Amino acid sequence: MSDALTYLVQARPEAMGAYFRFLKDAGSRLDPKTRNLISVITKVHAQTANGLRQYLKRALREGATAEEVLDALLMAFPALGLAKIVWAVDVILQMDLPEFRLSAAPAPATARWHDVAPMSAVTTGATSYFDCDGRSLFVYRKGSALKVYDSRCPHEVTNIPHLALAGTTLTCPKHQWAFDIATGRCIAKGDRPLTEFPHKVEKRRLLAFW
Repeated sequence: MSDALTYLVQARPEAMGAYFRFLKDAGSRLDPKTRNLISVITKVHAQTANGLRQYLKRALREGATAEEVLDALLMAFPALGLAKIVWAVDVILQMDLPEFRLSAAPAPATARWHDVAPMSAVTTGATSYFDCDGRSLFVYRKGSALKVYDSRCPHEVTNIPHLALAGTTLTCPKHQWAFDIATGRCIAKGDRPLTEFPHKVEKRRLLAFW
């Protein structure tokens, strides 16, 4: 909820309460997935990025697929227009949701192998943190096994700082999504894992692909 909406709820509780009751009743005959897809469209129409992220994630949790979200946006073309649909897709792509990845498509032309660090700098039995070509990475090493993760939280693409790591638990400071750095799995608050990058070792140097 925005600061302005919070203010209105506090300043005019009866009027705003009636408004929210109206919205709840207006959608009471719809299944949760449809209701949230409609809310996605209203947030795109208003170009409210935070609201779009919120209701998109709700729609996905209720069983909507990426194809259904795109269909909903395109069906609303007469009301939204192409510019707002493109804006919405930009917001969705920035969220880096696995549901919207074109896994069957070739890698973008800009994707390539990046030289992250010498293997001597990757501590065994611990997690190392590197900045590489404008991106920050967490690298977990246990024996010969390596995991290379994007430092950006899959929730709202917030960059997670190195100080947010405690043992093997990495916690995003914005909304407290917590991850097991050994597996990348989300263990608190959220429902999506860290983004893991393909990696390889060449000439005793760690390379990652994105």
